Amino acid sequence: MNRHTHQACTSFLAGKLATLDGSTLIARNEDNFVAIWPKRAIVHPANEDRDRHFVSKGNAFTTTLPEQAYHYTAMPDTDPSEGYFEESGINNQNVAMSATESAYTNSRVLGIDPLVTDGIAEDAMLTVVLPYVDSAQAGIQRLGQLVTENGAAETNGVLFSDAEEVWYMEIVSGHHWVAQRIPDDAYAVVANQLAIEDVDFIDTKNFLTSPGIRQFVQENRLNPDGNRFNSRHIFGTQTIDDAHYNTPRVWYGHKLFTPSALENPSSQDLPFIRHAERKISVGAVEEFLGSHYQETPFDPLGSGSDEAKHQFRAVGLSRTQNSHILQIRRNVAPVLAGVVWQCLGNPAFSPYLPFYAQGDQVGLAYGEDNAAYNGENPYWANKLLDVLSEAHYHQNRKLLANFLNETQAAGYQRLHLGDQQATVSAASLGQFNAETADALAQAIQVQTGKLVQANADLSALTFTMDAGL
Repeated sequence: MNRHTHQACTSFLAGKLATLDGSTLIARNEDNFVAIWPKRAIVHPANEDRDRHFVSKGNAFTTTLPEQAYHYTAMPDTDPSEGYFEESGINNQNVAMSATESAYTNSRVLGIDPLVTDGIAEDAMLTVVLPYVDSAQAGIQRLGQLVTENGAAETNGVLFSDAEEVWYMEIVSGHHWVAQRIPDDAYAVVANQLAIEDVDFIDTKNFLTSPGIRQFVQENRLNPDGNRFNSRHIFGTQTIDDAHYNTPRVWYGHKLFTPSALENPSSQDLPFIRHAERKISVGAVEEFLGSHYQETPFDPLGSGSDEAKHQFRAVGLSRTQNSHILQIRRNVAPVLAGVVWQCLGNPAFSPYLPFYAQGDQVGLAYGEDNAAYNGENPYWANKLLDVLSEAHYHQNRKLLANFLNETQAAGYQRLHLGDQQATVSAASLGQFNAETADALAQAIQVQTGKLVQANADLSALTFTMDAGL
């Protein structure tokens, strides 16, 4: 099976003043072109044994890793033959990283600074960056240096956060990149397009870029806007595919968080930065990541025409392998601050598990080899739940909604309980994570049983004898 990474993900970022509890939030659905691509959740201890001479299995990208490495969480592919693809995690400096949001650069830029075959790519990115940085900006600087010196194999967006700041970075060509801090009181939705707009080179508190990017654009006459440096216009694409595959997801995110915004789902000019009309909760982000244009004609599970239901690509998909919300809290002790809200299925139907990033484990079952089907494994249990949930969606809507509401409340309860622990250590947090995982596994099994019963009663292969015969 070949690994497909492009045109795949949906990302969300929110600053600390935009959220309900003052946390910073970065989140993403890691999607694939196939519905089944097993993932695992693991914890890397600080300074674990590793080969400092890193060579990517995907494209032979090579770099030398620093001597010291922080503890960090990760979500690698179960099959590492094409690379680790660790994708998302939080380290013990409370720095969060999610990589990557696949995107595209236009041909005129790539004709001058093409992508580098053995440059850094998604498969290696989190592994060679997150264990070695102590702030969101440090993450950008480290990744940026790797792109500048080694080149990039792909056009990608990368999310970083710490307790104070949220940043979005875009690799826009073989050796150039831009990054913007999300304003503290704002949010952003990104969907497989280069999204950053005007770059202010003087405002280094809110913008970081590769060396010489302005000169590169000027010398090669790449700027369609004259003196204005709009990164999206310079490096990005505006195609019919974008209007149907990408921009509608951004539109729907804006519709949820900024309902008064009157936007067109196919618009190529949707703003990168938006301000929400209410404070943003983790639960609201979960609902967005599982959304499929509910209450619009474009819902594939809705009542619109066949043409409308298949017009736009939804956010929550059957091929979502890893949906995560990385929360860095500011109202608790630092050891409790980093929380990974993890979903191993389509968040339209599958719940999120909150676990403390500083724990020494997530739960033993989450780290096990799951290449083959095993109904007790968290990845496969969620996939089974997704299939059963979608099978008779309309008839079971109340059952499905109640389950997500109940598990969401249970997640909040577990986090509140965990914050009250008298003794806090990597081992105690790991044990608490394992207990949370067990509780969620039981809830999924109960819901699966309910769906089996409900769907069996709805089978077309049933028969009721006519009493008159």
